[in-house]
Amino acid sequence: MGIELAGKTAVVTGGSRGIGLGIARELAAAGCRVVICGRDPQALEAAIGQLKSAGLSASAKRCDVADENQVHEFFHALRDRVGGLDFLINNAGAAHALANVERMAPEEFRRVLDVNLTGTFLCCRAAIPIMGSGGVIVNNLSVAAHQSFPGMSAYNAAKAGTAAFTKTLREELREKEIRVLALVPGAVDTDIWQQFWPEAPREKMVSVQDIAQAVLLALSMPPNTSIDEIRMGPAIGTL
Repeated sequence: MGIELAGKTAVVTGGSRGIGLGIARELAAAGCRVVICGRDPQALEAAIGQLKSAGLSASAKRCDVADENQVHEFFHALRDRVGGLDFLINNAGAAHALANVERMAPEEFRRVLDVNLTGTFLCCRAAIPIMGSGGVIVNNLSVAAHQSFPGMSAYNAAKAGTAAFTKTLREELREKEIRVLALVPGAVDTDIWQQFWPEAPREKMVSVQDIAQAVLLALSMPPNTSIDEIRMGPAIGTL
């Protein structure tokens, strides 16, 4: 028997667009109590509007995952409001324009690591105390966690670091019976391509909806199911 998702509480970081919004939409459609967060209040408002227009219910709160104080405030407020958390989808991420290492600005390198790696750590650290047995954490790694791309040193480093963090967290939480999954999408049709490959062939990419449905399937698996990674989408080199 799989897990009944209706009534579960789910947080989706970076939930105002792209993969995050797609996952939030599927979770809401399954009856979850969904809370999305992001840095842009207007984007969050627009995302909630999209969900409402589809007959779905969700709430949003501004939170920069790279800011320790904001993350603490977000999860503290969540605990006071609903008491606990069932699913944490660490989707918030940041990419950068293509630049070889010698041209990469140190502050840009730090920014990308702060959002992708440190942000994932901070959210997990704040969420674990309010998660119980049967909870699930999904960290969006991207294929860049395993495949190197010239000009993307900060993004590759951040995603590879998050992959190592995810493996460690999985072992730490086994006794608590909290599952930790890695989402490893290949090329997905989202706006992120505008940052480093505007001419990318979007028609060859996997859709956000397909990724979101795969995540939903993994969340609904029985608690004793052994799934470490969710891999979908074409490799970049095949586009």
